[in-house]
Amino acid sequence: MGIGGISIWQLLIVLAIVLLLFGTKRLKNIGSDLGNAVKGFKGAMTDSEKAESSEKREQIEESESGTVVEGEVTSKEKDKV
Repeated sequence: MGIGGISIWQLLIVLAIVLLLFGTKRLKNIGSDLGNAVKGFKGAMTDSEKAESSEKREQIEESESGTVVEGEVTSKEKDKV
């Protein structure tokens, strides 16, 4: 018995049928397209994580520099007005 009750011979037969239906060139294209999609998804996830972390850093820097924090005016802002 193989994976989930499917033997290795059954998997080989299915693979041979898929190769006959699609051909090696088309399967190669499908594989590369799928790989590019996964890379794009991972890139988008890391970009969004970087954007979130940079926004948090900006908020921290703003709060440390004495600018407006959550609608309240700090003493530095009062001196400017």
